[in-house]
Amino acid sequence: MGVTRRVFLRAAITATAVGSVGATETVRARTASAAGPPGDVVGKVTVGYQGWFACVGDGAPVNGWWHWTRNWGQPPSSSNTGISCWPDVREYTHTYQTSYAALGNGQPARLFSSYDQQTVNTHFLWMQQNDIDTAALQRFDPTGGEGPTRDAMAAKVRAAAESYGRKFYLMYDVSNWTDMRSEIKADWTDKMSAHTASPAYARQNGKPVVCVWGFGFADDNHPFSADACLDVVNWFKGQGCYVIGGVPREWRTGTGGSRPGYLGVYHAFDMISPWMVGAIGNVSEADSAYTAYTVPDQADCDAHGIDYQPCVLPGDVSGRQRAHGDFMWRQFYNVVRAGAQGIYISMFDEYNEGNQIAKTAETRDWVPADSGFLALDEDGTVCSSDYYLRLTGDGGRMLKGEIALTATRPTRPTVPAGGDTAPPAAPGALTVTGHTADSVSLAWSASTDNVGVTGYRVLQVAGSTSTQVGTTGAVAFTVTGLAASTAYTFDVVAFDAAGNVSQPSRQVTVTTDPPSGTTDLALHRPTSESSHTQTYASGNTTDGDAGTYWESANNAFPQWVQVDLGAPAGVRRIVLRLPPATAWAARTQTLSVQGSTDGGTFAQLLAPSGRTFDPATGNTVTLTLPATATTRYVRLTFTANTGWPAGQVSEFQVFGA
Repeated sequence: MGVTRRVFLRAAITATAVGSVGATETVRARTASAAGPPGDVVGKVTVGYQGWFACVGDGAPVNGWWHWTRNWGQPPSSSNTGISCWPDVREYTHTYQTSYAALGNGQPARLFSSYDQQTVNTHFLWMQQNDIDTAALQRFDPTGGEGPTRDAMAAKVRAAAESYGRKFYLMYDVSNWTDMRSEIKADWTDKMSAHTASPAYARQNGKPVVCVWGFGFADDNHPFSADACLDVVNWFKGQGCYVIGGVPREWRTGTGGSRPGYLGVYHAFDMISPWMVGAIGNVSEADSAYTAYTVPDQADCDAHGIDYQPCVLPGDVSGRQRAHGDFMWRQFYNVVRAGAQGIYISMFDEYNEGNQIAKTAETRDWVPADSGFLALDEDGTVCSSDYYLRLTGDGGRMLKGEIALTATRPTRPTVPAGGDTAPPAAPGALTVTGHTADSVSLAWSASTDNVGVTGYRVLQVAGSTSTQVGTTGAVAFTVTGLAASTAYTFDVVAFDAAGNVSQPSRQVTVTTDPPSGTTDLALHRPTSESSHTQTYASGNTTDGDAGTYWESANNAFPQWVQVDLGAPAGVRRIVLRLPPATAWAARTQTLSVQGSTDGGTFAQLLAPSGRTFDPATGNTVTLTLPATATTRYVRLTFTANTGWPAGQVSEFQVFGA
């Protein structure tokens, strides 16, 4: 079953006097001496994203009730559970019946699966709606039976981040990973580095972000030597990565939960993120941690040119720690006044430990009657299911200076009685004002509201499902990244500052233009491959940069690379490039072209032939099909290369007639 999560017993925190701050007093934060400028983690809020729940029948390779239960082969029930609180599942398209009793309100007790793309999309929509910047996808030892499911989750998170304008990065949890030192490098090289080609992959100081959680912990789950840990950190830095360390809270002193003699490892990281789950559980303990850990941690990081990303947690629902948000807000206040460069939220979807900010049952009416689970109103204060998402959004705004530093929690648990509960009027006269092969331009009449319209959400409609594709404060928007010759349906809703949402506008349906001979249908589209060497992954072939390239495994023909155009399109011409630098000698690659509409069955579009790439003529080869082929997936298969024993392409461009 694997480790459930990194839980450590609460240790006594040195009781140090903390200056009292009144509930309404506003204090100015000191200026942080960040080692890095604002990027995707510096100046941002990152949430830890597990993505590790599966259900029987969801198609996940793990084929079980992954992390919902202790016995994954049996359905969740009051006697077989792996969670400590119940999610609010009302916004998921697909849910799965459990063996719990019905909810308190009589509805069936059903759970979501992280393996469903709509689940991940919903989570990233919540991040977008609450201005949560970045998600750190947790990746445990991927070499065992859970590996294929974890690989698939990385692709699903990437797709959701791209769709909802969020950033993501890989966060390796090395707990119980026996051959970590070699296998973590192979996993990054052979699989995960390919995701850095995504425009949604987080970058800091121009480098792709990677986090390693678990070095230096003084327990049997983390037996790695300091030399092994330092080797891994330096290896990732040698790959051009910005490396974050998830470390013990006593990392500076090498005492308590930290092994001694690891300070050199900790100081090798670009950013340090100490773990606090299990150490604090109320406001008083949060204040003691501020003095014992946060302030001296920040000073040490400043002195060594390291960014500091302290951990903020909402508290365990089952442990009655949350205090309707006061516990979490006090942590936000403490880390911001200390001058932290970023904030890490533990966690987004951790229903196992009860530390999730994702939507959670509001009252006992929304939990199984036989479960014994508490709801968000456990202390008598009614909280909306999205309350901790909204609270996190406000904490991020305080970090960014968008609201004043204050010890007073600004976020209300619910919209108060007598507050603004009136939604705006629906936007009017939605029309299509233009379209190309990959975009649709929309315009509409402004909505009205009793207080004021804050903005509009543009939704793409498919059957009964609506997916947000953009937000704007204007009354026009252009949806981009669409497939050619494809019908799309859109509508628009308005929202106000209180979170009230209008009814949708009328729907419009429009078909994008056919592909033109000058539109690169493959640009920034998803790719896949038979293999790649080092960091030369297939995503480089559609990134628009001729200086980056894909290289397959060496001495292992045949090899292939393919692009997903998003929808079937008419394809007539393919342009392939290698880097234009003269260091690339002329070479002939033997290759063929295949096409598929479903990604499973491929037909030959162009027979194998030797194609010569010559720097004297731009290292470019143009392939013209005998006739226009309607296909979604375009694959290149390589069987020989006179210049290097591998398939190589820097730009893979696909054009219509």
